[in-house]
Amino acid sequence: MAEKGANREDDGPATPFLRGGGCGEERLGIDEMLRRHAGEFGRWQLRHFVLTSTAWALEAFHTMVMIFADREPAWRCAAGLAGDACRLAVAGGGSGGVCGLAAGSWEWVGGRGASTVAEWGLVCGERYKVGLVQSGFFAGCMIGAGVFGHLSDSFLGRKGALTAVCALNAVFGFLTALSPDFWVYALLRLLTGFSTGGVGLCAFILATEPVGPTKRGIAGMSTFYFFSGGIAILSGVAYLFPSWRALYVVTSLPSILFLAAVVPSVSESPRWYLVRRKVTEAMDIMREIARSNRRSVPDGVSLALDDDNGGTGEETTDVEAAPSGTLVDVVRSPVTRLRLVLTVLINFLCSVVYYGLSLNVVNLRTNLYVSVLLNAVAEMPAFMLTAVLLDRLGRRPLGVSTMWLSGGFCVVGSLLRGVGAAKVVRMVCGVLGIFGMAATYNLLFIYTAELFPTVVRSAALGCATQAGQMGAILAPLVVVMGETVPFAVFGACGAAGGLLAFYLPETMNKPLYDTMAGIEGGEGKV
Repeated sequence: MAEKGANREDDGPATPFLRGGGCGEERLGIDEMLRRHAGEFGRWQLRHFVLTSTAWALEAFHTMVMIFADREPAWRCAAGLAGDACRLAVAGGGSGGVCGLAAGSWEWVGGRGASTVAEWGLVCGERYKVGLVQSGFFAGCMIGAGVFGHLSDSFLGRKGALTAVCALNAVFGFLTALSPDFWVYALLRLLTGFSTGGVGLCAFILATEPVGPTKRGIAGMSTFYFFSGGIAILSGVAYLFPSWRALYVVTSLPSILFLAAVVPSVSESPRWYLVRRKVTEAMDIMREIARSNRRSVPDGVSLALDDDNGGTGEETTDVEAAPSGTLVDVVRSPVTRLRLVLTVLINFLCSVVYYGLSLNVVNLRTNLYVSVLLNAVAEMPAFMLTAVLLDRLGRRPLGVSTMWLSGGFCVVGSLLRGVGAAKVVRMVCGVLGIFGMAATYNLLFIYTAELFPTVVRSAALGCATQAGQMGAILAPLVVVMGETVPFAVFGACGAAGGLLAFYLPETMNKPLYDTMAGIEGGEGKV
């Protein structure tokens, strides 16, 4: 079904960019150029996709490292008389925690350097500081997603923005390992979040924009294997480096390697070049894609923007002449205004469920390293299922189905008590809830990217990502509300998200527009 309508050159909106230029020149949009001449997903796109998408593993390192660095290690009673008092307190029916114990009567397993909690005593009345750091990180992500989304659309470009965020991640990660106290640590985690918020965003757009329309869906969904793979690798790295300071150093090194070995080997997006009126650079990349894919771009064929109504298409270095856009343009346009509101709300709701259910799994008190590894592996079948069905069912039906699947299992979980056999069933409901929401959460990237034109794509995706980070900030607050309430909240969020998705347009096999004028001309007729 992915091929249906894709090659019909007279099919209205499916090929709106085919135009004749001067002197017999044939001018095509990028989607049509990929379909007819360069290839939609060949050797060039595969190599470029894999190299660029490795940045997702870097995002996983910098995001999920907090699970291990901010963990509360095991503790034990100290030897001697103080230790005897500790053992008597535990044997006497105490909670088993350290809050009621005298200083010196107990000690951390692994020493004070095992985690930030152990080093700075973030327990009892200071426990809130762990949540403060986590919320601060995601707040930084929220700000960074908006800032780097705009910079990626403007003068920095996709590759330039990705280079900047990876460099900042490495610097902030190394500095975090040197934190002298908690408040410096919290500030550096906020700054790390600021740069991390743009990594996945820039990598996703740079990896998928050179891919043809019938292959873009499955390619976009496949980027998230790299994120889950990064989490799985992180669990092994954290096991080998139990010191939180050493862990921050080790998880920051891959960002340096990425900058040195990967970034020079990837290309800027031809779509970004085209909207900046750098037609020569865009055509050079299209010819490179064609050569690598063992195809060719005929002489006399050139690229055109979707709002270039038969103009000369001459290249210009005048920045003001290049089409551009901001979120203000998105809000002003009747075609994109509702799309932005809906994608923001849906991303917020799905993020609450995704991060909330993930935190509930951590609260099972099982082996932390094994739990994180299993959670990462468990998400991969969801990505595979979504990738297979994406170009068969379409974006909207699949999004609605996976959100309601997750919400339904969460509602069932809220009706069960955490005792006996019901405890096991409840755990299964949580796992299936994560399965459904992991599929939705990642589907939203490709769906959101297709809903907006190139000139505002990063900005719109950044805005939606910011909403998701707000959900991530609130998720821990939902988790601490007990055993039953979180499942009920997650169920309600899943149901509401699926309902909102009904009002989004389907984008399967639709053109990827370049400009606001193009999408208004193409979608406004539908």
